Amino acid sequence: MVVFALIIINKAGGLIYQRDFAEGLNKLSINDYLVLAGTFHGVHAITTRLNPLHQHNLPPSTSDVRPDPPSGIEVLETENFRLQCFSTLTGTKFLLFTEPQQPNVDKIVGRIYELYSDYVMKNPFYQLEMPVRCESFDRKLVQYVRPLNSR
Repeated sequence: MVVFALIIINKAGGLIYQRDFAEGLNKLSINDYLVLAGTFHGVHAITTRLNPLHQHNLPPSTSDVRPDPPSGIEVLETENFRLQCFSTLTGTKFLLFTEPQQPNVDKIVGRIYELYSDYVMKNPFYQLEMPVRCESFDRKLVQYVRPLNSR
């Protein structure tokens, strides 16, 4: 199984991190990644407002129960790749591109978020919402993803 790439988008829709791990997807220019980040941010914002219509025919006991608010787009699958989005409570989005058959993608992106929390957010020199330039995060991220790609 293969993890192709990781993109991290700040709460305003700006690209703050991009890393390719394996061949398999077309190479994009930095401008393409910036457009992808902004476009995904907009689509995600719109999909958080999508709600199913309220059914008035339900019995009173079930109509009082409110469903969880929509979380926005979480997974996009094609025949060539799967895009998994993990959105933090602060609005930062982690987009992980993998093979469609990759198992446990939610656990992989969760571990990547832990690495981000440990090596980026605890870095006293990192400024919030700015591009991530942290060698220890890069190193630990590659150490984590490399064995996943060699299976």
